[in-house]
Amino acid sequence: MPHAAMLDHLEHVARLTHGRDRDVLDATLADVVLATLQARAVVLWEVLPGDEGELLDVRAHARADALPAPMSAAGGSAPAWPRLSERPELVQVLHAEVTTVIGDGRGTRILVPLRTETQRRLVLDVALAGPADAQARRVAEGMGRIYVNVINLLDASERDTLTGLLNRKSFDDTFYKATRSSHEAAAEAQRRVDSGAHHWLGVIDVDHFKSVNDRFGHLIGDEVLLLMARLLRSTFRHDDRLYRFGGEEFVALVRADDAVAAAAAFERLRTAVEGHSFPQVGRVTVSIGYTAVRPFDTPADAFERADRAVYQAKAQGRNRVVCFESDVAPQAGQPLQHAGGDVDLF
Repeated sequence: MPHAAMLDHLEHVARLTHGRDRDVLDATLADVVLATLQARAVVLWEVLPGDEGELLDVRAHARADALPAPMSAAGGSAPAWPRLSERPELVQVLHAEVTTVIGDGRGTRILVPLRTETQRRLVLDVALAGPADAQARRVAEGMGRIYVNVINLLDASERDTLTGLLNRKSFDDTFYKATRSSHEAAAEAQRRVDSGAHHWLGVIDVDHFKSVNDRFGHLIGDEVLLLMARLLRSTFRHDDRLYRFGGEEFVALVRADDAVAAAAAFERLRTAVEGHSFPQVGRVTVSIGYTAVRPFDTPADAFERADRAVYQAKAQGRNRVVCFESDVAPQAGQPLQHAGGDVDLF
């Protein structure tokens, strides 16, 4: 390989391994592969669960002709996403889990299946103007492996080791990313008024979890937490942020159109947990407090309101959902009882 070409490759690898923002990493992968292989276009697809079959999201898109992407991961809406079944070539590649080269009428496409340690399924789709030789295939595969390695390192630092959910130290960054920065909060507030979209923060606390550990041991307690994480994932949408804050406390940052939809989402989780049969333990319940995320909110402010709602849920008998705005704020003049008072909260 010529010296200049080697330096170019090293520069591309450096770009791909720099930074911690996932959206930037996705876009960098597409740009780097486009430049390295002088491709016509590069798409990074991700497979997402849907109510009526698996969907495809465009995580990143780069084109040599600078035309806009056909859809945007950031701006698209779920109904606009194509179904995986509509792209048989992607179905085949994901099923076989091997790189495939196919003709597309204008050249060739290199399809590289990617899978992260958290079982995200992606395909790096590289469209070339001419034939794809062995070197082009190896470059696409190599860039894909580097991308997956970086994603796995990010996941290791941001996710809880037991449940695989996001961990507490990643909360601030992901909160601001989901709700946008304070500089955009005013515009976001107006957009919410126009579209009805909103973020809601919920704190979920497993009732009497200490007694589960005392009666059945910590291995069974860990199994309860693992199953709780599974119920969280199955209840909320793929783009909602789910966290384990430690011990038996979980947090969900979700999108809902209005207060009714938010209440229904958290109530679905409560009933799903109550109706689940936990091995050896049997019935387990959760107390949930949630709040609307406000313009200019900090993560600490939103969490504090939701946490106050959890205290009220426990004070009222546990296994219930409490909204800060409708159930706690009207009683703001009345002090909430914390642990050590007349009501046993834990």
